[in-house]
Order: sequence, then C-alpha cells, then structure tokens
Amino acid sequence: MSAVFGAARKPASAFALALAISGCATTDTGPINAFTPVVTQESKHFINDFGDDGSLIVGVSFSGGGVRAAAFAYGVLSELDDAVIDEKPRRRAVTDSIRMISGTSGGAVAAAYFGYRGPNKFQDFRERFLLEDAEARVRTAISPPNLIRAWNGGVNDRNGFSRWLDDNLFDGATFAHFNHDRAPRIWLTASDIYNGVPFLFTHDTFAALCSDLDQIRIADAVAASAAFPVVFAPLDVAADGPDCGYTKPDWLKRALDDPRASLRLKAHAKALASYRDNDRLATVRLLDGGLTDNIGVTGFALERASADTFGPLTPEQAVKLKKLLFIVTDAGQEPAPEWGMRSRGPNLPELIPALSHTAITSSVRKGFDALAMAVREWQQEIIRFRCTLSTEQVRRLRGTAARWDCRDVNITVELLSFRDLDPQLKRALNRVPTRLVLPEKQVNLVIAAGRRTVRENPAIRSAVANIRRSADVRGSPWPAP
Repeated sequence: MSAVFGAARKPASAFALALAISGCATTDTGPINAFTPVVTQESKHFINDFGDDGSLIVGVSFSGGGVRAAAFAYGVLSELDDAVIDEKPRRRAVTDSIRMISGTSGGAVAAAYFGYRGPNKFQDFRERFLLEDAEARVRTAISPPNLIRAWNGGVNDRNGFSRWLDDNLFDGATFAHFNHDRAPRIWLTASDIYNGVPFLFTHDTFAALCSDLDQIRIADAVAASAAFPVVFAPLDVAADGPDCGYTKPDWLKRALDDPRASLRLKAHAKALASYRDNDRLATVRLLDGGLTDNIGVTGFALERASADTFGPLTPEQAVKLKKLLFIVTDAGQEPAPEWGMRSRGPNLPELIPALSHTAITSSVRKGFDALAMAVREWQQEIIRFRCTLSTEQVRRLRGTAARWDCRDVNITVELLSFRDLDPQLKRALNRVPTRLVLPEKQVNLVIAAGRRTVRENPAIRSAVANIRRSADVRGSPWPAP
C-alpha cells in the first residue's frame, strides 16, 4: 500500500521544519483492547454445521493488495454466489457452503465483510467499499507534519482508516457479531512485529493477552491487517494487564514442548506465551499481515497443526464430507520492469519495489505449498478415520450407511491469480495500483477478472458439477453470460 503516497521530493529543509513542529504532529495509538478479569472463551476448533447435507465444504483465503485485492476477492465471491449447487428444498449456491474464510490486508476487508453480512447480504460490498474513497480520512500529502509522523512510526493512526471502516462498512460491530451458528470460521491476520509472526484475531490470542476478542471492533482488526509500515502507525494491543487466571491450552503446551512440532506452530505458540510470560512486554504492535502471510492462510495452517485429530471438522462433518474446496486468491502484481531489458542494473528507486515484490512472491509460494501439503495430510487422516468406522457408527454419524465409501472424500486447494488470465488482461491488471481508492473502471476490471478465474478453473468447475450431480441438479451451474 506504499503507493498511497506520491513520489514528490521535498528539500531537506522540510524535514528540519518537521522536527520543529513535531509537537503538533501527534498520533492516536491507544490500545485496541481492554483487559478482562477472567478469560471467558477459548477459540472454537470446529467449523459450524450449516444444516445442509454436508457433502460440500468451501474455504476461501484472500491476499493483500489494497482495493485491488478486495475487488478480486469480491469477483471470486460473486462468481461462487452465481454457481447453484442445489435447488431443493431451497436454492443453494457455493457461497452457502463457505465455512472457513480468511484474509490479509485488502483481502481482510472482503473476508471480514462476508463474515459480517453473510452469503445473502455481502453483495453490496462494491457500493459500500470498492467504489468509495477509503483514503478520504488517510493523510497522503508529503508535508512537514506528515514527515515527523512517519519518523515517529507512521503517518496515519486509528482516526483514519480504522474509523472510516467502522463508520462506513462495519457499523460499529465487534467480533461478538460472529458468535452465531451460521457464521463461518473467520481468520483475520496482522503481523506481530515484536515476535515477527502472524497475529491472528482469535479467542486464543486474546485470552493470552487477558482480553476478550468479542469486545474488539472488526474495523480495528481489519485496519491492523492493512497497516502498511510508515503509511500507518502500528495498532497497539496492550499486553501488561493484571493476571486473569489464564492457563495455556493443551495444543500450546504441546507445541512448546514437542521438538517435532512445526516451526510455524512453535513460533506462534512462543508468541502467545510471551504475552503472559514476558514481564517486560507492555505492548504488542501490529502492522500489515502481508509482512508475514500475504495470502492469509496462517489461520487454517495453524488450526491443522494444532488439531488433535482431523479438526476443524467434527466426526459427523468428516463422515458426511465428499468434497472440500479451498480457494486461495493472490491479487499480487507481476511487473515487467524496464531495467530487465537493458544492460545496466536497477538504480535505488527501481531496486526497492523489486526487492519487495521478490520477498512477497517468495512468501506466497512457500505459504501455498505449505497449505497444499497440510491439506494432503489432512485428507489422509480423514480417510483413515472413516475407514475404521463400523457400519453402525457410520449410520449414527451419517444418518445412513447406504452407498457408503470411506475413501470417497476429496480435498482440493486452488490458487487463483492474475497469472491465470490471458496476457492482455494480465498487463491491464498489473497496472492497477495498490491503493485504498481506485477509479470505477479499474474496480470493474478486477472484479471481472476474479469472476473469470473461478469460471475458467477446471478443478472448481469439476467440484461444482460433481456436487450438482449428487443433488440431481441438471444444466449449467452458472447463468448464461
């Protein structure tokens, strides 16, 4: 999101002036959390049962990239919403089966809004966010006060983007809004820059802080996930509260003690432990989730790594499941810098974005590969469990043992990105900047691209077709264009 600021240059005297007026360039960085005397709730480690036949479960994860990423995510959701998979006893689209959703930075806006509004009401996201000017309350000018704000940690504070989101998109709602039996599991990711790990907005995380996640504003979590360094000051989470009787959950103890635990899980466990055990730690500072996980898959990956069995599924869900489709979106650009076509290497202004792009794309590849490996192992665990069940157990968990095949379960992970599209469209998408406001023409272009990646993906088409056949629904799942 660094493109929020222009590239104009100011003389050194501007910085000297900024130092002189630093007293009037303060920022609001108060903590977003309050302490609770008793930890009231741990994270749920199972997804909700939506009351359908359970044969299809969908998870989606949205990458960072400002409004461009949010528009791409919205295009994907819109196309999934048009794909009808059942018509009896009611019309059901793929979005009705989304039970896990996560996001980072711009993708966190879309993920949180889908969770907030649900599959039947998220469709106004284009008008409420994508076509609005979320930079209206964001300081963008290169001025002496802003230079000193940048020097002190960030130009914009909670009075900017976070308040805009609260006023215009989330209507003051807190995480308590997600505590109902129709809500998907929601993972919003920021970065804990003290411990150098992803920071997940979960009840487990805030229990370790002796705080209650249900009191956290959704807007603050989304703003933390999108807090690009220097453009935004870190959002603060207080970690020096009085003792609340917190005890480490079993999965955290195992992760700390087991030398074979994954490095990702162990780092997450050490960070949570530090919130209570490190007497010198007063504040956890949060910045853009893209610094540690630009495609927003950490929540699910950690859920799998910490699970005792085949979580986040219950035994009933594992037995009823036929297809689990996990869709990851990557709205990252693929620049073709001019210096690659000349003999002289990049200069400093050209080198900095190249380094950023290299780091992000490398992180995306590693994150997606780790997710794909975890999902393959998860599928085998589910099959092993299903194949050890007796006929009576199957009947009790599934409702019937008719046409039962313990191996008839498939989990697929699909990455949707600009790379899936034709060269001409890809070039146009790569010119869309990373900002909090875009022209309507560019918004529509990116939405259409997200729709197209879904419709043209063979694995998604096959999954939808198979579910429709099992429900005896004929014809095309998508309406005619």
